[in-house]
Amino acid sequence: MAATLPSLSLSGVSKSFTMHLQGGIVLPVVRNVGFEVHPGECAVLSGPSGVGKSSLLKMAYGNYAVEAGAIRIRHLGEMVDIATASPRTILEVRRDSLGYVTQFLRVVPRVSALDVVAEPLVARGTEVETARARSRDLLARLNLPERLWSLPPATFSGGEQQRVNIARGFITDHPVLLLDEPTASLDARNRQVVIDMIGEKKAAGVALLGIFHDEDVRDRVADRLIDVALFAPEKAA
Repeated sequence: MAATLPSLSLSGVSKSFTMHLQGGIVLPVVRNVGFEVHPGECAVLSGPSGVGKSSLLKMAYGNYAVEAGAIRIRHLGEMVDIATASPRTILEVRRDSLGYVTQFLRVVPRVSALDVVAEPLVARGTEVETARARSRDLLARLNLPERLWSLPPATFSGGEQQRVNIARGFITDHPVLLLDEPTASLDARNRQVVIDMIGEKKAAGVALLGIFHDEDVRDRVADRLIDVALFAPEKAA
């Protein structure tokens, strides 16, 4: 079988943080990171806490600036470098090609859980009622009580908010999906639901890059582990 082209590619990526309130101390995070993620693959970032796993996801999504190197996402048939793309282009890539499930739900107050989940589809031109129907299906699958669907998620428990977050991230057919601890606040029943949903994304040809501190979940979804400690500044120097 012919090799597939990558959906996500990092090359020579480096990142440091400058502590302006501590005399401008520079804290190097990662150096010369390079790897690819292909369609239908779930690659998992591994390594100890503080090694830079979440920073890499945030750079890939365009939330953190990239100090050096390139982060390319396949978008509408072309590779777009998130490291150098304009804010407008990054928003277009997020709308059409790049999904992200974070650990924390950030939403507009007073918007119902149903519409929070449906919003990414509506933003892509899907009819509101069609998007809400898909939202209902996902919230039901993730065992969020129906009585909560019309309520704003701000008052939900951590596990309930995370299920809304997961539904929102999985509702689209983005070809690349970033996962930052998606099962961290879930019970065993809903962890299994997410494992199944990840398997379905892989079968559909989505490229997934994730962080999973739960070893059982990680072992069941990962096709490959990427040891971020190998890109520590002292090793890359």
